[in-house]
Amino acid sequence: MSVALPQTAARGWLLHVIQGLVAGCAVLVMLPYVLTPLYRVVDPVSTPMLWRWVTRARVERVVTPIDRVAPILSRSVIAAEDARFCSHHGIDFDELQRVLKSETNGVRRRRGGSSITQQLAKNLFLWPGHSYVRKVLEFPLALWIDFVIPKRRQLEIYLNIAEWGPNGEFGAEAGARRAFGKPAAALSASEGALLAAALPNPVRRNTRQPSLPLRRLAAIYAMRAASGAEIDRCVRAAH
Repeated sequence: MSVALPQTAARGWLLHVIQGLVAGCAVLVMLPYVLTPLYRVVDPVSTPMLWRWVTRARVERVVTPIDRVAPILSRSVIAAEDARFCSHHGIDFDELQRVLKSETNGVRRRRGGSSITQQLAKNLFLWPGHSYVRKVLEFPLALWIDFVIPKRRQLEIYLNIAEWGPNGEFGAEAGARRAFGKPAAALSASEGALLAAALPNPVRRNTRQPSLPLRRLAAIYAMRAASGAEIDRCVRAAH
């Protein structure tokens, strides 16, 4: 008995620890689904912003309503990041299939298959980098975000949490002021396209001193934004 009792106590303690860990993981997994409806009206912060705050790095962001952002920036971002943003339900399966086919054939693409909604799921609740675990968590989150939050609000959140500079500039307002010394409301078509072209990597793609390849890419996005008459129909303000 003197040996069995400690063993029984140890098993009980281990069981409680395991149950606590399982409960904690369940809470972490469910928390984004609870928070998402709040983001219809509450302006969220991203995990990169939180990490910079924790590490005492610089964060600059001015939350700006979408109707105070130049419409051309919204059009350029959609053209660059997710051309079928208005027609899919959180995940662009056609684009995803093309990306997978390209990778299978060894062809590198400028951007991955992540929709704006998927990028919201990653930036609001998950972590950067390439990980199958993250993708497994990201897919249902993107579907939930698209179900709960209207497209116009999704884009508004994205424009306010996207990283747009190498020194903690987040959101369109901070990005526009850093690159062009003007508010996001005053951006021209070429400036909006340049900001959109920098989105995948704002550290290497310097909008203040854009390289020739970055300018060429911005020109492509500017043409797409100008020619796609319905590219932003789901985020236009109701008249």
